[in-house]
Amino acid sequence: MYDFDKVVDRRGTGAVKYEALPNYFGKADLLPLWVADMDFETPPFIVDAMKKRLEHPVFGYTVMPQAWYEAVIGWLRDRHGWEVQKEWLSFIPGIVKGIGMVVNALLGPDDKVVIQPPVYHPFRLVPQHNGRQVVYNPLILREDGGYDMDFENLETVLRDPACRLLILSNPHNPAGIVWPRETLQKLAEICHRHHVTVISDEIHCDMALFGHKHVPFATVSPEAAAISITFGAPSKTFNIAGIVSSYAIVPDPALRKKFYDWLEANEFGAPDIFAPIATVAAYTQGEPWREELVAYLEDNVRFVEEYLKVHIPAIRPLRPQASFLVWLDCRGLGLSHDALIDLFVGQAGLALNDGEIFGAPGWMRLNIGTPRTVLAEALEKLARCCRK
Repeated sequence: MYDFDKVVDRRGTGAVKYEALPNYFGKADLLPLWVADMDFETPPFIVDAMKKRLEHPVFGYTVMPQAWYEAVIGWLRDRHGWEVQKEWLSFIPGIVKGIGMVVNALLGPDDKVVIQPPVYHPFRLVPQHNGRQVVYNPLILREDGGYDMDFENLETVLRDPACRLLILSNPHNPAGIVWPRETLQKLAEICHRHHVTVISDEIHCDMALFGHKHVPFATVSPEAAAISITFGAPSKTFNIAGIVSSYAIVPDPALRKKFYDWLEANEFGAPDIFAPIATVAAYTQGEPWREELVAYLEDNVRFVEEYLKVHIPAIRPLRPQASFLVWLDCRGLGLSHDALIDLFVGQAGLALNDGEIFGAPGWMRLNIGTPRTVLAEALEKLARCCRK
């Protein structure tokens, strides 16, 4: 049994979640439930593997070991039924960085990128900061608080031949949606017909909750495989975001050559020492830990739902189907955007991600990857301010 109730003091470790509070929120004395890493201890089998490497006194250049390929391929096969070939795989130095690499490797200066807000904000910022125009195909918000893709509007958007790339969040961040196979098949059919490449960010795929099952985008059809660049990593699941351990999977030979030749030319496919070590440990020893983590996160979701239902019914949480992020519909509070931020930050002393950056004012993203006592403290602070 692993102790997910243990409170770990992360201050003074350089953690963005804590040290960046003054820059993002204007004050340091906040309870941070924003950046998408968890407050749980990194699994001991990963720490032990890195300690063993530290026993050797030389830290020179490293190659990607065969064990890394075997671990990634085995994990994807056993967990997701995806038979990935070795040549499809490449290390990349982070998924957000990977998006920037695809933009620069595959797109011309006048090409456009399609995103489906509300969605993880680097999907918008990275293309924009690389000088590309971002085009929006907003998700459809259902009455029950869930979302659907707007395929009718997507067809309209993709009539513009300058739209060359679509970035998919699968599972979805921040809404925690595990996209159904039929939805992904329809998306693949439309994008393939319009000659649009799809980046599928699947970093949250190993934390499907409440019986949901992740479907890798590239597996849903031959069309999906032909246009897909999939990004994944063990970093969210095993809480090793500070160890850059991401990978790309590109089944199509022509698309793979174009992207991987660019990676090789710029030496972006070369790992640091610890990325393969941590990945192999996670994917060969981590299943029991992952199962306990998922059970704890599900209980945290239930805790948030029950607490808000009783104490702050004006805030409606959308139950996540994956990951440790809960999308909170705060529109029932009847507050302006500035007043909502003041409620959470200025009054309750909480740091959450503001829904506006994802494209959804009136919503907040809550990180529940933390001990339940911390979560309880945060919700109690918020309830006291709401009662005022």
